[in-house]
Amino acid sequence: MFTTRPELVGTFGMVASTHWLASAAAMAVLEDGGNAFDAAVTAGFVLQVVEPHLNGPGGEVPIVFARAGAAPRVLNGQGVAPAGATIEHYTGLGLEMVPGSGLLAATVPGAWDGWLTLLRDHGTKSLRDVLDKAIGYARDGFPLVERATHTISLVQDLFRDHWPTSAAQWLPGGAVPAPGRRFRNPKLADTWEWLLAAAEAAGSDREAQIEAGRRAWSQGFVAAQIDEFCRSEFRDDSGRAHAGVLTGADMATWEASYEDALVVDFGEWSLVKAGAWTQGPVLAQQLRLLEGYDLSYVDGKPTAETVHLAVEAAKLAFADREAWYGDVDDVPLATLVSREYAAERRALISETASFELRPGSPDGREPVLPQHILRGASAGAPLDAMGAIGEPTVERTGATRGDTVHVDVVDRWGNMVSATPSGGWLQSSPTIPSLGFCLGSRAQMFWLDRGVPNSLAPGKRPRITLSPSMALRGGEAALAFGTPGGDQQDQWQLGFWLAHRAGLNLQEAIDSPMWHTNAFPSSFYPRAWTPGELVIESRAGVDVLAALRARGHQVVDAGEWTLGRMSAVGRDSADGLLRAGANPRGAQGYAAGR
Repeated sequence: MFTTRPELVGTFGMVASTHWLASAAAMAVLEDGGNAFDAAVTAGFVLQVVEPHLNGPGGEVPIVFARAGAAPRVLNGQGVAPAGATIEHYTGLGLEMVPGSGLLAATVPGAWDGWLTLLRDHGTKSLRDVLDKAIGYARDGFPLVERATHTISLVQDLFRDHWPTSAAQWLPGGAVPAPGRRFRNPKLADTWEWLLAAAEAAGSDREAQIEAGRRAWSQGFVAAQIDEFCRSEFRDDSGRAHAGVLTGADMATWEASYEDALVVDFGEWSLVKAGAWTQGPVLAQQLRLLEGYDLSYVDGKPTAETVHLAVEAAKLAFADREAWYGDVDDVPLATLVSREYAAERRALISETASFELRPGSPDGREPVLPQHILRGASAGAPLDAMGAIGEPTVERTGATRGDTVHVDVVDRWGNMVSATPSGGWLQSSPTIPSLGFCLGSRAQMFWLDRGVPNSLAPGKRPRITLSPSMALRGGEAALAFGTPGGDQQDQWQLGFWLAHRAGLNLQEAIDSPMWHTNAFPSSFYPRAWTPGELVIESRAGVDVLAALRARGHQVVDAGEWTLGRMSAVGRDSADGLLRAGANPRGAQGYAAGR
């Protein structure tokens, strides 16, 4: 089968991420004696600098990890809705949905505390060690990738007319920066240096420094500057200007936390995901629905039957996401990922494409959907053109769908990390000039309807699309993988999983043609969907696309290399060999290792 690059194989350490500079920085930490956790944190901070249109310091990070020989865990680096983020506040402003950009969409920034918590508890390096490379790129400059400059070009008028602090930072000399030029963010470097100074004032003890760094962020200068900035009004994609509700008190009372991972058995393999405050369990639901089918690949490409079955399983799983997932205690998760429930739902899969949104009734409970979805379903659902162009999708208003980064690391001791940082995109919210970064917009994923699992409430996490993955083989961590892509993350990961289980190595599985459906409501403002739509890379073959159209799918040819930004690392416990692969699409993701 054709593959763009070799699968990397070695014994010392492997890193794969969505940007070559992050992979190289993480590998340098491994070479310097650091472990997988040190390397992942280093990559995470570098990604905040070099992919600013996809993540930033004001964003969030869910992490799935496993220490060598230990059970996998989840680290929650997703901040919560502020105390002032009530349904009454937003509806009182005349809003039916939380805007997709601007200050009203901000949750508590979680990435800083998430990364520092991982470093404190599982790493070996100092805070300066893991920040040094990111500070260097922010201070001295880095080559701005073409997709970042394209994003800036889309929102340049918004910056000039309504977000002058963003214009000052991202339009040097008043113009969109050219792709590949050396770009600097010295104010962000200053912010990190200030945090480092506060951390190192706590003395020479590594953990004491990290704790001081956490406090300096949530209770010091950073929180104070965010509080002050959020009192100003800025235009968002509602078409009006609003102040934010995030305060320093919200930041001071939140911290990252650990929780049990969802581990779902598939025989020799087990899938590891975060809980239903993410969309992660939909990958397990899709795999459950597909158990027992012959999911074939020929010459590294999926058959039409494989794609059809996968798409129909996705529609059912994501319909359940809409009805049942959220940061609440009564999600019937055990039932949703059970074989018994999957057998009931599998009976809905036919030989032709479904155009319905069909959530199930786990444990006999009736599904409840937001009114916006019900109105859309009754009207045939609004059409949305976002699916054909893949990730990222940015509107001229600053609204963004699915922008994210990803990093996977495995070290020679068997420690493994999968992280999907996101949010705080340069286009999501006006830049805070004293800090050099902007806030996130993850609150747009809440509903303003009452009585649904993902209803907005203070202190609650939005149901996010971020979905890092791990797999166990024989009970031991064997694979870490993931991709950016918003609602598409767990569909592209499904394609990767099916290809790898069909015998393709990590790089071949990443290179294999990808697909997804937009036949369920988007998690991003304005929450549109397109029943029956199937977006697929043309490399799947003319015959495959024709066969899918014959089954009733509304097929969109996405081009040859457009969908997914998968990366993956693996470890074989039998011989200790480590492996890695990364996405060639966009000429940006790379793996490194030896």
